[in-house]
Amino acid sequence: MAKIKHAVLLCCLLFFWTLSACADNPQGMTVDGRRYRIVTLAGNLDHPWSVAFLPDGSFLVTERSGQLLKISRDGKKREHIKGVPPVAAEDQGGLMDIIMDPSFLSNRTLYFSFSASGPGGTGTEVARAQLNGTKLGNVRVIFRALPKTPVSKHYGSRLLIAPDGKLLVTLGEKTIMLEAQNRGNHLGSVIRINPDGTIPEDNPFRRIKGYRPEIYTYGHRNIQGIIKHPTTGDIWIHEHGPLGGDELNILKKGANYGWPVVTHGIDYSGAIISTRKTAPGIESPILYWTPCIAPSGMTFYTGNRFPEWKGNLFAGSLVQLHLRRIVLDGKKTVRQQVLLRALNERIRDVREGPDGFLYLLTDSDNGRLLRIEPSG
Repeated sequence: MAKIKHAVLLCCLLFFWTLSACADNPQGMTVDGRRYRIVTLAGNLDHPWSVAFLPDGSFLVTERSGQLLKISRDGKKREHIKGVPPVAAEDQGGLMDIIMDPSFLSNRTLYFSFSASGPGGTGTEVARAQLNGTKLGNVRVIFRALPKTPVSKHYGSRLLIAPDGKLLVTLGEKTIMLEAQNRGNHLGSVIRINPDGTIPEDNPFRRIKGYRPEIYTYGHRNIQGIIKHPTTGDIWIHEHGPLGGDELNILKKGANYGWPVVTHGIDYSGAIISTRKTAPGIESPILYWTPCIAPSGMTFYTGNRFPEWKGNLFAGSLVQLHLRRIVLDGKKTVRQQVLLRALNERIRDVREGPDGFLYLLTDSDNGRLLRIEPSG
């Protein structure tokens, strides 16, 4: 018991030390000697969750309450997009990620995830639709995570079109830890489907009786970020640990990522979840955070607006209230940097825009869409 109390105390001390490690001006910041400014494009957003970029320079923003907004390039005009299916907006559930089809210019297709009610409770669902002005058409649910449960936490729910054209969907384990190891359901897994919802022939568990054929990887707790590496094409994810033990991983077909068999964290009560940090047959993270940062949203920077950031990985932090910059050498972390701490806001999403700027969403009932720009 004394060891558990000591571990909890150490995590708390490290957490508050990290919070005080960086204090940037909310209207600007200096990084490695260069000044940047933070521009608020839109405010008064209701727990915004995801931002996507339209070809005309405007933005699509999801609000957890179930609203889909179109915000003009300058942020001065916003329109509600009609046609979103009923959303079970409760606790951590609601309207979550949104991404554009690679051929959006010609097919107007997009994908979004949301929590939906059904027998047994709620679960993550993914829909495909076409954007026609301010209305969604041909809306069709192409994936439903099973089983639905009474717990309204850990939906996961980031989306990515992989280099092979398949749609990847990240799912949390709805706080039912051991189910992340059960390939007979979808909890705590990454799902791989075709863009129309059908199951790819080469999925790793497609032909194993009793396994869900959509599963691509399993053993995850709650994945809140997924991105393609700009040069290798590898898929990188990050996921929440419990008290400590957030992870950055690279996806491998059919792999087990260990939760809760192995973990670098402990339970919120201070109880030990597992004494093992590694185990045979389980993928180890390339980076883990203890104390936890609760990462959300993720992007590799590839643009020319910030040449000194090219190749860096950025993730929002929900718990430590900052933007995390990760400098990499291949898969090795060279250093990490805390940015925008003085905003004192939960960063829910971070994306590189087509214009080469970085865009952020802050998670509150007065959330904001922000843009980071060089300021000289």
